[in-house]
Amino acid sequence: MIARPRYMKIIKDFMDKPVIKVITGMRRSGKSALLELTKQELLNIGKTPDNIIYINFESLRYEYLKEYRALYQHLIELGDKTTGKLYILLDEIQEVDGWQQVINSLRVDMDCDIYVTGSNARLLSGELATLLAGRYVEIRVYPLDFKEYLKFAETNEGEAGLTRQEHFANYVRFGGLPGIHQMTWEEDRIIQYLQDIYNSVLLKDVIARNNIRDTVLLENIVKYIMDNIGNTFSAKTISDFLKSQGRKLSTETVYNYLKALANAFLIAKVARFDIKGKKILETQEKYYLSDLGIRHAVMGYRDNDIAGVLENIVYLELLRREYAVNIGKQGTTEVDFVANRRDERLYVQVCYILTPENTNREFAPLEAIADNYEKMILSMDSLLHINRGGIRQKNILDFLLENEKIF
Repeated sequence: MIARPRYMKIIKDFMDKPVIKVITGMRRSGKSALLELTKQELLNIGKTPDNIIYINFESLRYEYLKEYRALYQHLIELGDKTTGKLYILLDEIQEVDGWQQVINSLRVDMDCDIYVTGSNARLLSGELATLLAGRYVEIRVYPLDFKEYLKFAETNEGEAGLTRQEHFANYVRFGGLPGIHQMTWEEDRIIQYLQDIYNSVLLKDVIARNNIRDTVLLENIVKYIMDNIGNTFSAKTISDFLKSQGRKLSTETVYNYLKALANAFLIAKVARFDIKGKKILETQEKYYLSDLGIRHAVMGYRDNDIAGVLENIVYLELLRREYAVNIGKQGTTEVDFVANRRDERLYVQVCYILTPENTNREFAPLEAIADNYEKMILSMDSLLHINRGGIRQKNILDFLLENEKIF
């Protein structure tokens, strides 16, 4: 099993600390593997197997524990049979009705360290937030970054011998879900795998969890978002577009569907930030996807979408580096990303290739910002190394592969 140091460092930092470790992310993004790695780490530091309980609620073996009282009783009985602290690892905990009460009660009734995974953002809302306020930490897991992708690619003989550029072309096309590297490295097999994941997320984490009846409308909204990566729009924009296609629906319905898709970690909403006015704007946001491979499995791959696709890749990388990300509004122009992390700020423009025709257009919004925070332009150019007024141009692959600090 390949380690993912970015996430394991966080898990180790909170190991044996009095907080619930809640590992969240899209289905098949690697949460279960991290829980397995956590189990192995516990064994490596001397914890005994009898003191480690691992339950995966996607297995029929544990179907009888999907009622919270049964789960609580089972864990209490196991605890009574062991001495010392119990380490409880629960995978896909959202499958258990009332699981929040189990976790809250275990924290009071047992000497235990608890780790849970879930595929829905609503894990951290409502009752959990009330019951466990200040007593949990969220560890958000994303599909593979490009450095991780290259490590996973080493395990697949069909990817052996590819150049860095060829790997990146596959990363753009097939995304970063770890499971693709377990497939026969043929496009048809990979696309089929990604389509199955998309259908599973839509059915289990969106439709079933939100009692959505109009599945055709839902898929139309998903496809609209996938078709407009890198473009600003709103729920009303989608509503107006679908009405023009003969669908009758309200803006509120579209908003609710967008929220359900975001809760399943399939998409992410990014609000605009007025750089001069220093405020978040309420309209014309952007939506990005958690994995581009799923987009191309659903919509097909198109070279003319490359600008928005590269934006999506950079957005996900900024999130992995623990930045809070907005779209920047600078007068009448746009800065692709305003990224904040603690007392740092980074302004980023993303484009495919810098040319004499677009260079001034790409630099101008950054040059108009009257502060001293770092500003950069990321592009696929490999020979250019522009530094214009302190604004650096950097190759996107170099940016993705640089050794950033892991906090």
